[in-house]
Amino acid sequence: MAITDEPRQKRNLIPLKKALERGGFGRTKAYKLIRKGKIIAYKMEGQTMVDADSIDAYHMTLPRIQPRT
Repeated sequence: MAITDEPRQKRNLIPLKKALERGGFGRTKAYKLIRKGKIIAYKMEGQTMVDADSIDAYHMTLPRIQPRT
């Protein structure tokens, strides 16, 4: 992959361990969400890095529990 002069949006990457804390889920659930494309992850020098914004976007898709009347 070549480095270009094209402007790119900076990714908000965090290590998997911090992503688990931020997301409130475990490692198995995190990899399931990555496989399903619900959250975005990258490999950086052998370490899994997760796009923190994708965790927030995933949380926004969760259904709200409606109170009983």
